[in-house]
Amino acid sequence: MKVENVEDIYELTPVQKGMLFHCLYASESALYFFHHTLTLYGNPNVEAFEQAWQQVVDRHTVLRTGFYWEDIDNPLQVVYKKVKITLNKYDWRGLEEAEQQERFKSFLESDRKLCFDFSQPCLMRLTLIRFADERYEFIWSNHHITTDGWSGPIILEECLQIYEALCECKEVSLPPARPFRNYIDWLQQQNIAKTENFWRQALQGVKAPTPLTYIENNQLSNLEERYDEERIKLSEATTKSLLSFATKNRLTLATLVHGIWSILLGRYTCRNNIIYGCTVTGRPVDLAEVDSIVGMFINTLPINVKLNPEQQLLSWLQDFQTQLVEARHHEYTPLTQIQGWSEVPRNLPMFETIVVVENLPVSQFVHNWQGNIKFKQTGTYYRNNYPLNLVIYPEAEIIVAISYDSRRFDIATITGIIRDFQILLQEIMINPYVQIKDLSFLTPQQQQISIALEKLASFDLELAPML
Repeated sequence: MKVENVEDIYELTPVQKGMLFHCLYASESALYFFHHTLTLYGNPNVEAFEQAWQQVVDRHTVLRTGFYWEDIDNPLQVVYKKVKITLNKYDWRGLEEAEQQERFKSFLESDRKLCFDFSQPCLMRLTLIRFADERYEFIWSNHHITTDGWSGPIILEECLQIYEALCECKEVSLPPARPFRNYIDWLQQQNIAKTENFWRQALQGVKAPTPLTYIENNQLSNLEERYDEERIKLSEATTKSLLSFATKNRLTLATLVHGIWSILLGRYTCRNNIIYGCTVTGRPVDLAEVDSIVGMFINTLPINVKLNPEQQLLSWLQDFQTQLVEARHHEYTPLTQIQGWSEVPRNLPMFETIVVVENLPVSQFVHNWQGNIKFKQTGTYYRNNYPLNLVIYPEAEIIVAISYDSRRFDIATITGIIRDFQILLQEIMINPYVQIKDLSFLTPQQQQISIALEKLASFDLELAPML
């Protein structure tokens, strides 16, 4: 590290510390790895495209950050003044289409396994592959320790604006970028004692995660790690009905999703008290211009659910929404600290499944883009360390996706869970005044899934993934 190239040094957020520890511990895995793929059409100015990305890196401190942990008690992040980003370029026009697709699939798989050197910024890779005279595939790979999903649209919009200006030989006028350091300073000013009291009360009585598994012998160490995903789209009519129902009853989409998931887990495990995780944006409203800061803000919080079988469904959902709102006031609290205040032993995870309702900013600039480069966003990949993840994308046709550890769940179980989710969603809209105990969304065939998931006696908690 050349001291003359250092711009700033400060501590990591607690969430960043956790990510760094997990990645160093499981150095061969693709934990917390993002890659986004975009198809570019026409004849983009490749040189200007690369320069645009370099200017984005120059603007944002977190993209010029490396991490240091050896021989020090607390790891640090070091912001460099100058960091060079390179656009890796390949030309596959001479290959047959089938070979192109096979090679592209292999490239994506190997890219996920290619570890980042955390001490060397920036933790991002850019690749442009030419498939035809007027078609390219762009792969943007980065590590979650520096940026979250909210940051992605900010970076892409700035890159396009800068690219357009470069192509037209104009100066681009962008507001000064606010540094991630501002969030670090904000965190250090928070009252931990106040949030500790909240979480101790919220998690009272929770002594272990809600166990959920399909593998009967659970010999995870003998199986190859592989994460898969299944997803469906709700129809536009169903999406509109769901949003209308939520508005009419003063509920958010997130509350409905969490409510459905809670009831499903309760049925699958035959429990009225369950716990799972919820991913939140973590961007504090009292931090100036926080929505424009590029960095890693998100956090995962425990949701301790108490299902009252005798309570009317709509009434319970409204009470549950209040619980979720209260938790959001303490969303900056690191999960490791929350677990330390709970009765769950340190050697166990607090939960095995998480719920994510995406609420990323929609850039009208990107949506209405008519510039020199034509593109289509074609895919996103992300991995965390939880065996079961429900992700909701609130588009015109809501997407319901479940990513899962295939060592612990088979495809029949996952498709069954998605089917149950749809059935329960419809039942809630049709009869919101039913008592929770009278929800009868499982058909005899679907009950087989519940029976399989109730085989908890063989579940060995010691083999559960580390936090």
